[in-house]
Parts: sequence; structure tokens; C-alpha cells
Amino acid sequence: MSTYVLIHGAWHGMWCWDKVISLLRQAGHQVITFDLPGHGQDKTPLSEVTLDLYIQRARQVLAAQSQPVILLGHSMGGIVVSEMAERFPIQIRKMIYLTAFLLRDGEYLLQYAQNDAGSLATANLTPDEKGISLSLPKEKLRDIFYADCSEEDTERAGNLIRPQAIQPLKAPIHVTAENFGRIPRIYIECLQDRTISIACQRQMYATLPCQKVYTLDAGHSPFFSMPEGLAKLQLWA
Repeated sequence: MSTYVLIHGAWHGMWCWDKVISLLRQAGHQVITFDLPGHGQDKTPLSEVTLDLYIQRARQVLAAQSQPVILLGHSMGGIVVSEMAERFPIQIRKMIYLTAFLLRDGEYLLQYAQNDAGSLATANLTPDEKGISLSLPKEKLRDIFYADCSEEDTERAGNLIRPQAIQPLKAPIHVTAENFGRIPRIYIECLQDRTISIACQRQMYATLPCQKVYTLDAGHSPFFSMPEGLAKLQLWA
């Protein structure tokens, strides 16, 4: 069986993977999750959080593994997956993008997101007074992230979400054909996503073609709304 490293998205933490972890482990896989700096239980001040700091934390996880792993990134986690693949290609077997940002060399997340006319997240971004972080109105979270999720999951997530550091979203990623480009990649599109519109998802994987594209009739958070459907996709091998 394989080792999967699951990387959460903006505002979230490793807590979002709880349902999927148990299902994958029941199937015999090794699953590793962690909080990126400034997320979940991590105490890093948001003013210090950068994309490089994300990569340093993910690198620590990779360094503890004896065999190459499969990286899965959700949403913002896609830029971490891409940068990890570029910097440490020997340690990565495959990349999986779960309705995630799959960007070309030189692009940065905030730039790309702001061009997504179908994104409710982009339309509701609220920066703090110092320009360090971005938040979303709590009353909008269900519409943005959890429209097809249970009340219980939505309430729990609303209590765990934290402001998102801006700097990682403004950092251009660097990927090359020699490193990032040689690792197989898979995309999981979510048809009902209101955070990264389906048009935006398809534009990204059309520009950077993937080995395989899977489709879920889900919103932005299938780890809550359909964990069994996500865990049963044929990509888990």
C-alpha cells in the first residue's frame, strides 16, 4: 500500500481530513496529515507565515519517510504540492490536486483567484487592518465552502477556521518540466464548487494536463460532504 500526505487548504487545518483518514487507513494505506504554519494548532504568527515556511514544514514530513510518497493538496494546498514536487522530486511518486490550485511557473494564487468570476470566496475576502491576513464572514462560510455539508460539519468547521496569512497567496510559484513536470499528476474536479469554480478548475488542468481527471458532484469540501465517494476513487493505489 501507499503513503499519502494530505495537505489542507487556506483557512483550514489538518482537522478537515478526519473522515477521509479513517477510510483510507481502513483500506490499508498509510496517511499523514499536519498543520501548515499559522493553521490549526500551529502557533506561528501570521506575520511570519510565507510559502517557503509552508514548504519547510512539509519538507520535515517528507524527511521522516523512508519511501517516496503521494502528495494530495486541497485548494491552496495545491501550491504546496507543486513546490514540493519541484524541490524534492525524488521523494514524490504522484501529485493529486483536489479542487486545488494547479498553477504555472511564475503565477501566484491570489492573482489567479481574483480572476475567477465564479468564486464566492474571492468576492467575500476581508483583509485585516495591517494587510497581514484575509478572513471570510462567518455567515458566508456555508455558502462558500460547505453548501452540501451537514450542519454538524459546518458548525465544527466554522469554529476551527482561522484567518489566512496573505504572503503565501502572493508568492509566485516556481516549477519546471525537469522536476515538477516529470511527476504524474491527477486532478479531482468538484462540479458544485463555489470557492474555485468548475470553469477555473478546468482551465487549470487544461493548461497543465493531468494523467487522469476524476469528477465528484460536490462542493469545495468533499472530505465532509462525500468522504466515502472521495475515498473510493480509483486513484488510491
